[in-house]
Amino acid sequence: MHRQRVLAPPYRTVLKPYGQALVALARQRPEIVCLTGDLTRQCEIDLFQAEFPDRFIHAGMAEANMIGVAGALARQGLMPWVHSFGVFVTRRPLDQIVNAVAYPGLPVRIVGFMPGISSPGGPSHQAIEDAALMRALPNMTVIDVADATETAQAVQAIATLPGPVYLRLKRGEIPVLFPTDHHFSVDSAQVLAGVEGGPLAAGEVPNQQAKETAPTRPAARTAAEPAGDERSDVAFLAAGMMVAPALSAATTLRAHGVATTVVNVPVLKPLDTATVRAVAKAAQAVITAENHSIIGGLGSAVAETLAEAGLGIPLCRIGLPDTFAEGARTSPYLFKKYALTVQHLIDTAWSALHRPGTPPSSPPLQANPDEYSPV
Repeated sequence: MHRQRVLAPPYRTVLKPYGQALVALARQRPEIVCLTGDLTRQCEIDLFQAEFPDRFIHAGMAEANMIGVAGALARQGLMPWVHSFGVFVTRRPLDQIVNAVAYPGLPVRIVGFMPGISSPGGPSHQAIEDAALMRALPNMTVIDVADATETAQAVQAIATLPGPVYLRLKRGEIPVLFPTDHHFSVDSAQVLAGVEGGPLAAGEVPNQQAKETAPTRPAARTAAEPAGDERSDVAFLAAGMMVAPALSAATTLRAHGVATTVVNVPVLKPLDTATVRAVAKAAQAVITAENHSIIGGLGSAVAETLAEAGLGIPLCRIGLPDTFAEGARTSPYLFKKYALTVQHLIDTAWSALHRPGTPPSSPPLQANPDEYSPV
């Protein structure tokens, strides 16, 4: 099984990879129109507004109406891209998404920023159930990308899909986990290699707003890894913001003799069940990791796949338990409070494998202000 390369943490960050990718696509696709629910700069589409003001619609804080408008535009042959924070573009206008977009299978792209507990704003702003809501809708494709490279590639890829798409995106400075030869696919999950090479080399930054002053760091070296079709002790299946913590946890586990596979699952629906089954069959335990409720998202999708395949593999789901998260000053505090950290991934794997003694500790990784390291 082919393994895709990853870069070494701490990761460089880039600004507005989505906004730049959408503008580039819109130059090629005149049918693309852009809608905002009063969050233009926050969703990176100020770039679109500046270049294509006649294709930009400011719908205000009326998300249900915005979805209805998008459905009408799609019926006229246009491709609307609708933007807001994840809670406001899924939970609030759900009925309109069902009836005006999903039921008729229209090519509306719904883009939700600030997923899960990456927002410190409490339950009113934390999209902990958005993937579950969208995954339950017939005709809907659901995507949760891990980094800036995938973000840019996903924009291009979903433009060719029939029917509606929900795209989950981190807000702000976006890390670069993957080199430019990474291949995002709407059809398959990706078994990831250990860190290969160092930080980004010249020419590997996916947009021009990359932090060019980031220092060069040597690559971390990992212990021997099993190939995708060989046995492993534990397999991490991660999506979105939890891919980086899974990679760091795998590095520590491998250094302590635990053969670990990491799978990036950017497409939650339709799920690449073939890769999930193959990786699970080769592992003693499977751990899913998502910045979302454990109900209805990646963990549920993997559990359904394993159960339907009759695979009696121990499964642990890391994500928000059946609870609303609290508000906080910073999102890292919330990731620690609700156990979405590198160390919790390590502890969970150690426990699932019934390893004796204390789990190894994740070594601290210092990041500069223009870099990102997982919590």
